[in-house]
Amino acid sequence: MSEEVFKRRSENWFKAEGKHGYIYRERFRNMGFGSEVFSDKPVIGIATTWSELNPCNAHLDRVAEAVKRGVWEAGGFPLEFPTMSLGEPVMRPTTMLWRNLLAMETEELIRANPLDGVVLLAGCDKTPPGMLMGAASVDLPTLMITGGPMLNGRYKGETLGSGTAVWKYSEQIRAGKLSIEEFFAMESCSARSNGSCMTMGTASTMATMVEALGLTLSGASAIPAADSRKKQMAQLSGRRIVEMVKENLTIDKILTREAFENAIKVNAAVGGSSNFIIHLTAIAGRIGVDLKLDDFDDLGSKIPLLLNLMPSGKYLMEDYYYAGGLPVILHELRKELHENVITVTGKNHHENIAGHTACYDRDVIATYEEPLIAEAGCVVVKGNLALNGAVIKPSAASPALMRHTGRAVVFESIEDYHARIDDPALDIDETCVMVLKYVGPVGYPGMPEVGNMALPKKILAKGIKDMVRISDGRMSGTAYGTAVLHVSPESAIGGTLALVENGDMIELDVPQRKLHLQVTEAELERRRAAWTAPQPAASRGYVSLYIKHVEGSDKGADLDFLKGSSGSTVTRDSH
Repeated sequence: MSEEVFKRRSENWFKAEGKHGYIYRERFRNMGFGSEVFSDKPVIGIATTWSELNPCNAHLDRVAEAVKRGVWEAGGFPLEFPTMSLGEPVMRPTTMLWRNLLAMETEELIRANPLDGVVLLAGCDKTPPGMLMGAASVDLPTLMITGGPMLNGRYKGETLGSGTAVWKYSEQIRAGKLSIEEFFAMESCSARSNGSCMTMGTASTMATMVEALGLTLSGASAIPAADSRKKQMAQLSGRRIVEMVKENLTIDKILTREAFENAIKVNAAVGGSSNFIIHLTAIAGRIGVDLKLDDFDDLGSKIPLLLNLMPSGKYLMEDYYYAGGLPVILHELRKELHENVITVTGKNHHENIAGHTACYDRDVIATYEEPLIAEAGCVVVKGNLALNGAVIKPSAASPALMRHTGRAVVFESIEDYHARIDDPALDIDETCVMVLKYVGPVGYPGMPEVGNMALPKKILAKGIKDMVRISDGRMSGTAYGTAVLHVSPESAIGGTLALVENGDMIELDVPQRKLHLQVTEAELERRRAAWTAPQPAASRGYVSLYIKHVEGSDKGADLDFLKGSSGSTVTRDSH
């Protein structure tokens, strides 16, 4: 039966006559639904990554209930369904390995079921981009609600930022400045409510990205998970998705080239995670926007830092929300942003935030004229060590290391790093450049957050807190340090990074956008001829599929056969 017969997609299921219609409707009646839900109500799917294996998303079942209230109020028929949940704190070897699988599952579930619009419930790092990638490939009216950050952490009068505190205080333990008992005591103090990391890590970055792209209601991204206003916003979102269906406001009308450019600039202004680059690029690939790695430098690197938030500052997401949240940032950036971009409201950002632009704490949110840092966005560096590019986050790095040449100390794997990093005999000092190989999308596989390698004990003991570190992996958005990340092409596929040897001199020049291995081309060719690719990490299952089809980090690390859209049409019945 052709979908053109009915005005709404779901009617092809629930208004079908004969055997098919009977089958589609009958089993919904065993949940207690009467005939009225099959009449003229838009069917709204509520896709959720709720799971007790994913603590950051464990409260999304309550958020879903609030969405349902809003859908019913607006005359819709809400149906909640689970998708794969990626538990950032516990999943091995890295949740990035399964972001694309979540995207694939989300896409197929939305397309295969009688849905007119969809609300995506996600939290933490990989679930928001994974769900958006899938939804973009179907192109229905789509709205996302992110789970929100935890309340501020506190320990003995000190503010603790979840994620950032781990990096900071674990190094203090290794340096002999903090006891293990104190470290354990901090755990419950830094995670004291539902929600994700309350720093501007990747979780908060993704929430900000969603709002900047226009895919959530205005002001939603910074609301703490424990705040009752999170559920209020969810209820309003349930109402709004029904209206979006009536207006046929599909996701492709929101995710324009200009929307992506706005998101890049907003990410720079809030000191967002470097992981943002990979995820936004992957989403763009699904919707057909040609987003290049250089775009992030061209559009974002000159944008000032306006948000004084860990790891680039001192405050946390709760403080940011009380100060006014993203509407204040958008107002300060108004001269930088495209105005002709609609959001899920059907209006642009400037219309959405009208009357809500007051800042209540200028120590948390600075003005555009007097920023915290004049140029704060992620920078793309290139050279013979990164022909396709690598990224660095200057706002989380040491200014003194933005121009640095040092001797390479090479770790051939993450296991090699762990085995040798604290060996007193390791030939390393603070002027050296730490190099970690084979942690890219193919090499690990999945590109883990190990790029901010902890410094050797003997370096920490000298009071040194930072060194230049280079890898084809990622780092947590909660982390800090002078880490050159996402080196592409990656070492596992024969990128120059694979050829670096101990003692090679490496030049990093961020102002000049340069990352250069001071080795002759002739010597590199000799090394390349002698190099042997590592054995794949798997020969079957999804991991094998991933290794064979994952694209480079500079392209968003999506699977090559998932780029683009297949739309929402399903032409054949199931019985």
